[in-house]
Amino acid sequence: MQNKGPKMIIAVDGPSAAGKGTVARAIAKELGYHFLDTGTLYRMVGVEMLRTRSDNPVAIAKSLNPSSFNDADLRSEEVASMASKVAAVPEVRKALLDFQRTFAARKPGAVLDGRDIGTVVCPKADLKFFVTASSEERARRRHEELKALGHDVELASVYDDIRERDERDANRSVAPTQPAEDAIMIDTSLLDRDEVLRAVMEIVREHVA
Repeated sequence: MQNKGPKMIIAVDGPSAAGKGTVARAIAKELGYHFLDTGTLYRMVGVEMLRTRSDNPVAIAKSLNPSSFNDADLRSEEVASMASKVAAVPEVRKALLDFQRTFAARKPGAVLDGRDIGTVVCPKADLKFFVTASSEERARRRHEELKALGHDVELASVYDDIRERDERDANRSVAPTQPAEDAIMIDTSLLDRDEVLRAVMEIVREHVA
């Protein structure tokens, strides 16, 4: 489906491993829109912090070149943990905010996924989703993903990391992870991928019809 209507911005927020990336990519593909996983921007800062042993994430964020990173660089738990830490730095978030908003303005439309798209980055987005799932289910999914990538990690360790990251993201002073007041809540705990996408696409089609 290629959207024929006016340009739209669609925000998809939620905690780690809830399925928001899958949802956002599917919406973008359905509408022929641009897609941005904003979490990768913070992972890129995290990767560079680890590579260079820098203690200046703000400088890294200001000079970030997204094309210089491979997806394989960004998927480890170490990088995810560092990304969550740098995302709590107000100056880092400010440095990356303009990039995200410029991307959101691209035609014919854009879908952005992250943790504060509907509340901070694009508070006037045309459509907002908040995708979530239980901590246990998200840990299981993340553990399976890491195993598929060849990482040897215990499920309990992944669970502890997710709980710690949730706590940090929800309680940071700037742009905490929380649903926008007008966000549509999608709990994927007991749903498979196809069930989630069917429910989301039905809502999307109603808005773009």
